[in-house]
Amino acid sequence: MTAQRLITARPVTDVPPVIEEQLEADERIALKAEITRLMAAQDAILLAHYYTSADLQDLAVATGGCVSDSLEMARFGHAAQARTLIVAGVRFMGETAKILNPEKRVLMPELGAECSLDLSCPADDFAAFCDQHPDRTVVVYANTSAAVKARADWMVTSSIAVPVVKHLAERGEKILWAPDRYLGDYVQKTTGANMILWQGSCVVHEKFKAEGIRDLKREHPEAAVLVHPESPAEVIALADVVGSTTQLINAVRDLAQPTFIVATDNGIFHKMREAAPGKTLLEAPTGGRGATCVSCAHCPWMAMNGLRTLKRVLETGANEIHVDPGIGAQAQRSIKRMLDFAAEQKLAVRGRSGD
Repeated sequence: MTAQRLITARPVTDVPPVIEEQLEADERIALKAEITRLMAAQDAILLAHYYTSADLQDLAVATGGCVSDSLEMARFGHAAQARTLIVAGVRFMGETAKILNPEKRVLMPELGAECSLDLSCPADDFAAFCDQHPDRTVVVYANTSAAVKARADWMVTSSIAVPVVKHLAERGEKILWAPDRYLGDYVQKTTGANMILWQGSCVVHEKFKAEGIRDLKREHPEAAVLVHPESPAEVIALADVVGSTTQLINAVRDLAQPTFIVATDNGIFHKMREAAPGKTLLEAPTGGRGATCVSCAHCPWMAMNGLRTLKRVLETGANEIHVDPGIGAQAQRSIKRMLDFAAEQKLAVRGRSGD
C-alpha cells in the first residue's frame, strides 16, 4: 500500500546557527562542582539527551542522573526520588518529562531549545488535519508537543514505531502519521500499512546526502553505515543498520567492523566512544561534492544547552516547564498505550532521537 503524501507541515525557516559552549578547564571544573552542590541542595537530578555536550552527559552520569533518549529520560525521572528534574535537551523532552511526572518540578537549561519536527507540527493545524481524516488512527512520533500528543491515539519512539504500526495495520486500521515524513515513509515501506504522512522533517537528518556517504564509503570500504530512520530514503538504502539512537550505539559496540559511518547527530559519538573505544567513527557528510558543509550534523537547539545555562537555572529557578493538566492527562494516555504494548510484546521502547 503506497503512503499518501500531504504537504501540510509548517516550514521551519528560522534555524539558529550551531554555537557550542566553549570552556577553559578551570571554569569547567568550577561549574561542575557548583552545579553538583546546587543539585544536591535542591534534590535535583540531571537527565541529558544523547545529543547534548559531553560535559552535560558526563555530569549527568557522575551525579546519578541518566543519558538517554527522551522517553527513557522521562521514565528515569519518574522512578527517581528526586523532586526536581533538569532536562538537558529540547523543549518537547521537558514536556514529556512533565507529562509523565506532573507532581515534579521540571527545569530546562534553555527554553528556547526547540525541535524542527515539533515546530513543523503546530497543534491547531494538526488537529484540523486529524479532523479531516476521522477514520484514521493517529500515531505521532515522540518529537511533538504535549498538545499534539494529546490529540493522538498513540505516541511512538523510533525503536517501536514499526511494531506498533504493523500491529495496527494487522487489525485493519489506517494510519495518520506525524510529524516526520522520512521516518513515516520508512515505517510505511517496512510494514505496508495504509498511511498518510505529515510532511515534517529534522533539520539535521534531512541534510545527510547519499552521494557523500557513497564517496566516504569508497574511501573506507571496511566501514559499516549506521543510519537513523529520520534520514531520507536514499540514505537509509545505503545503511548496514537502520535504528534508533540506542540501537546505533549498540551496533558500534556489537558489530565486528572497525569503522563506522554514522548518519545521526554527532552528539551521539560521546556514548559510542565509551561503548567501543577502539573503533573509528566518521560523520556522514551532510552534502555531496562541492558542498560547503561536509560535517555539520549537530542540532543547533541541542547546542544551546550548556553548563553555564544549567548553573543559572539552578540559581534562579527559571525555565520551569508547565503543561496544562488536562492536556497532560490526554497526552499521557497516548504514551501509556505504547508502554503497555511494549510490555505485552516484551519490546524495548528506548532510542530516538530525536527521540
